[in-house]
Amino acid sequence: MKRLNTDVVLAEDDTNAWAAEVADVKKLPQAEEKPSLPLIIGDVSPKLDYSSAYSGNKLERLEVGDINNIDSRTASKFLKGEIQVQRRLDLHGLTEAQAKSEIINFVRSSYIKGLRCLLVITGKGMNKETDPWYEKKGILKESLPSWLNSEELRPLILSFCHAKPEDGGDGAFYILLRRKR
Repeated sequence: MKRLNTDVVLAEDDTNAWAAEVADVKKLPQAEEKPSLPLIIGDVSPKLDYSSAYSGNKLERLEVGDINNIDSRTASKFLKGEIQVQRRLDLHGLTEAQAKSEIINFVRSSYIKGLRCLLVITGKGMNKETDPWYEKKGILKESLPSWLNSEELRPLILSFCHAKPEDGGDGAFYILLRRKR
């Protein structure tokens, strides 16, 4: 958009002519509408109809790499990491509670958008084998399968498995979502 040049000085004749033209201009009357109450809009969260995602009986618990719910061609491509990842989530630096909330929102919003393959990076955890008192830690990595098997996410998920080394290996998971119908 072109800006007006405000440095232009009008000649006195032009100024007088403009003043004469706008001398009889009056503001139109407008009814002022004051809102009775302020409009407050809360967080908008799309509603999920779980019955449309899965209408069968109680779902079995999924373990890492389970492919019972998928046809063999799709299962082979999924386990090899050949299905294109459509969305990624990195959980590094989050607490367990924050990560669980992020996973729930991430999977639900991805399902609503009709996405199929997701990548969640949990990290491998800390490991210091030289110290006998030091335990191998990978809280997010260990907790993710139980989060994905929760009542609100399990109807949306067909399978999940560890990612290829270039996508994070044991510290990342591919998640295959059901088709949104």
